[in-house]
Amino acid sequence: MHYIIATLGCKVNQYESEAIDRLLRSHGHRPCPEGERADAILVNTCAVTAEGARKVRQTVRRLRREHPEALLALCGCWSQVEPGPAAALGAQVLFGTGDRQGFVTAVENAVAHPHAEPTERLDDPFRRTAFERLPAGAYAGHARAYLKIQDGCDNFCTYCIIPYARGRVLSLPREECAAQYAALAEQGYREIVVTGIEIAAWGKDLKTGERLIDALEAMAAAAPEARLHLGSLEPTVVTEDFARRLRGLNVCPHFHLSLQSGCDETLRRMRRKYDTAAFLAVTERLRAAFPGCALTTDLICGFPGETEEEFARTLAFIEKCGFSAMHIFPYSRRPGTRAADMPGQLSREEKAERCRRAQALAGEMAGRYRLSQVGRTLSVLFETEKDGTCRGHGENYTEVAVPGTGLRGTVRDVKITGVTGETLVGISL
Repeated sequence: MHYIIATLGCKVNQYESEAIDRLLRSHGHRPCPEGERADAILVNTCAVTAEGARKVRQTVRRLRREHPEALLALCGCWSQVEPGPAAALGAQVLFGTGDRQGFVTAVENAVAHPHAEPTERLDDPFRRTAFERLPAGAYAGHARAYLKIQDGCDNFCTYCIIPYARGRVLSLPREECAAQYAALAEQGYREIVVTGIEIAAWGKDLKTGERLIDALEAMAAAAPEARLHLGSLEPTVVTEDFARRLRGLNVCPHFHLSLQSGCDETLRRMRRKYDTAAFLAVTERLRAAFPGCALTTDLICGFPGETEEEFARTLAFIEKCGFSAMHIFPYSRRPGTRAADMPGQLSREEKAERCRRAQALAGEMAGRYRLSQVGRTLSVLFETEKDGTCRGHGENYTEVAVPGTGLRGTVRDVKITGVTGETLVGISL
């Protein structure tokens, strides 16, 4: 069987698509060669915003035009929370966010029996009691691997549909985290991204008293030569003890802190578990432990009831934090969430205009951060090579380019000599 996997959404989805790919390959199947027709189209869907759902439909329509005879199989968050619209796209296999191995088996059976009835298997994510073990790794040729150690979320922020798609917090036990981390390092991956739906909640379900920093220390001890890259963090996890212990690990000094708003009133309506003073203290804590580190974040513009004054406070706050990069989104109304029924819904134009203003400020801050790297020496993991230039990412996740060849897949120290556009340029030492 020749297949195509299309992945939308977050790093967790990317990890799970890689696991599906590994399972298919282990059964003797292969990705569809370029220019040939696929036997199966597998789409791992995203539901975090209404835009994510639109992109799923767009992706399915494009792939079905290109491979009209292929079987269509959907899995992921959107098919979990909106199975009706997902089935209406013509999916012959429809799963949600659970049982990836069952999904692979269902695809194989459907390809072997093309006239069978469609297979739909959706469970209640809140009834799941065990973390789903999947093969960890990365697509062939990648220098960076992902390791998913946690699933689910118990926060129930008023704007977010993800708890209804993923269920409660589930964690991979510490010993298994360390074993999988070591196995990836043995395969030659020089950087391992530790990811999950909310990794800050790791251990909450294990009843052992262990928390995220315990898992990170175990992984780092199992393969100290690999650099550990943290996925998105809830700010509440970054205590003084967490920052102190993290400093002792081979960790990338790039921390993505989930902010969403820089206004306390808006944060309360979002049902976030911190205020701006607590968030700012976290940024100061990380910068004290990791001088020059990169801090990145997410921001939602135009949340219901957000006034112009509140948004101005957000702009002032993000500038005070000095982020090196930001992901900025207009508020997306998701049926089934509390915010969808809140008064004060803003127009699409108002939300877009606020996104533009936030993005302009984010661009200025990113430029200042890149300039601050000139003269520094960064440890760069090189990932691509083209036209005599090797490109990769520094430990702070800034893109770096150097002249030369033969560096792909290696980690080298690079003296940063300048900035070209959004890329640092330098000389490999």
